[in-house]
Amino acid sequence: MVELIAPTARLHRSWLAARDDWGRGVHQDGAGLGPTDEVDSPEGFATWVSGLRDGTDESRVPEGRVPAIYWWIVEGDEVLGAISLRLRLNDFLLRAGGHIGYGVRPAARRRGVATFALGAALTEAAWRGIDPVLITCDEHNEASARTIERHGGVLEDVRDTELGRLRRYWIRTA
Repeated sequence: MVELIAPTARLHRSWLAARDDWGRGVHQDGAGLGPTDEVDSPEGFATWVSGLRDGTDESRVPEGRVPAIYWWIVEGDEVLGAISLRLRLNDFLLRAGGHIGYGVRPAARRRGVATFALGAALTEAAWRGIDPVLITCDEHNEASARTIERHGGVLEDVRDTELGRLRRYWIRTA
């Protein structure tokens, strides 16, 4: 059964397998992985996971980021992807990133995993009073656009951003 869990160092090997499915150095939306994060060693991975779990603590959020909740999308002990809910937007996120970012590893796509995860994150956003929610996706990512639209996403526009040409959707949670 697919579920969202808090990041855990226990799934180090599974997370590395998911990362390698994406490809080393490839950006994974929603994962919270920065270019300088060292995740190959158990120690480095545990440090990174600890930072993700502290993501809602404003005093521990790295500069340039906002408080966020991170979840891994798993089936048993297999990491299928990640999703994050940003608890507020800064100027950059309002232009390009949105409240929610998610990614599903290539081997787990076309199984409803993103649809499930987005629904769960929207439920949490509603519980926290975040309404409406901004979600963006690449202009050519038809699968993500369909996932967002299935959850009531209303397309505001398509615009050029620092991340490329993005579709910007708003979803009411109240």
